[in-house]
Amino acid sequence: MTNAKEEVLATAAVPEDRPALPWPTVSTVMVGMFMAILDSFIVVVAGPAIQDDLGATVGQLQWILAGYQLSYAVFMITGGRLADLYGRKRVFVIGTALFTLSSLACAMSQSPAALIVARIAQGLGAALMVPQVFAVITLSVPEKGRPRVFGVLGMVIGMATISGQLVGGLLIGADLFGTDWRSVFWVNVPIGIATLVLALKFVPESRSEGARKLDFAGVAALSAALLLLTYPLIQGREEGWPWWAWACFVASAAAFALFVVLERNLERRGGDPLMRLSLFSQRSFSLGIVLVLAVYALLTSYYLALSIAMQDGLGLSALGSGLVYTPAAVTFFVFSLIAGRLVPKYGRRVLEVGSVVLALGYLATAVVLLSGPRLTPLLVIPTLMLQSVGGGLLITPLLNTVLSRVSAETVGMASGALSTAQQVGGALGVAVIGAVFFNSFDPADGGRVHAAGHAFAMSSLTTFGIAVLASALVFLLPKHTRAGT
Repeated sequence: MTNAKEEVLATAAVPEDRPALPWPTVSTVMVGMFMAILDSFIVVVAGPAIQDDLGATVGQLQWILAGYQLSYAVFMITGGRLADLYGRKRVFVIGTALFTLSSLACAMSQSPAALIVARIAQGLGAALMVPQVFAVITLSVPEKGRPRVFGVLGMVIGMATISGQLVGGLLIGADLFGTDWRSVFWVNVPIGIATLVLALKFVPESRSEGARKLDFAGVAALSAALLLLTYPLIQGREEGWPWWAWACFVASAAAFALFVVLERNLERRGGDPLMRLSLFSQRSFSLGIVLVLAVYALLTSYYLALSIAMQDGLGLSALGSGLVYTPAAVTFFVFSLIAGRLVPKYGRRVLEVGSVVLALGYLATAVVLLSGPRLTPLLVIPTLMLQSVGGGLLITPLLNTVLSRVSAETVGMASGALSTAQQVGGALGVAVIGAVFFNSFDPADGGRVHAAGHAFAMSSLTTFGIAVLASALVFLLPKHTRAGT
């Protein structure tokens, strides 16, 4: 077991000018991150095929998509805290095993109910895996090497987000061994097994030396608060925002307030809370959490809106819709690499430029579509690429910026909070942008192509507003980041 003192000594032994980076370790955990994020998007294009094959109702299909996100978001912070207590390698391995087995169960499901249960189990596996990725990188990589490694991680997250529907379309279109939609789950099995083997060999064990026992009251209050928040965000729009959705939001606020009271009282008594609220007194972390919420609200919702516009509006196939993303994905990859080289020299300025360019990319899409031309893939591909220029520069260094001042003792809970913000932001974005898109999508007024173009333009304008908020938050972040300060 690696304790905090050994971690400090190991880091100190690395040459200051060119730190040795543990790529086998970080690459292994990044694969887990890629799988978890990809599964939030890859299943979207499989929805119609699943509905036809299993005879799923619309409500069941929604749960097949949303069950994963719910369990993923609700148990993320708990997953980070369990790792602080019982070991980050151990929890990562357990999470990867659960994710792999539940992917197998998804691929073999013969009924909608079985698939829903397997998807919820998949989300639990992701909630155990993902927080450990941030923690392992923070503890294993010397401080001078973290911008580079977190840059690669940002690229992995962005590529998983952008390429999810493309990969799903390719797999379903290929119909490997006659598996049709099941291939989007089968693909996780060999990758998950390989990740397990590599994790057992390369990922070092570590835990928080100050952690003593799990705060069960805090787990219950926070889980209830997150469930009451995310469930209506996912289901409310589909059901016309009924009264129970707003009641859930009120109850969620009460549960969050209860959680704060419980954590303060426990910390005051010298206990071991699920979340140390003092973390939020650090400006880089508190602003960073809100920034992550905003950024992932943009990413998730916007690409879902584009997919619907391409498929329902223009009549493209799942594969054709996915191919529209390809130039943007390549652009994101290139500028993620560029950001990794610029951040050590220019710091926060890279995020500032990225956030402004990202916002301008959304505005450009809206202006182009509202100026008169009919929606076509060639019309929006250049503005999607402009968005990816900004996204590559912003998302790549964002994670290191948020975690840069977090101590080793609290990195597990901080990582869990950051991962939860990603999922809640995604659900919030889908609720807001989804409402804008579907309220603006009226095929009776000028046909489906015109309606899709108008709806996507309105979605772009709304996303531009969120991007402006994200840009303002970037300019409020501390200019310099030093871990542990």
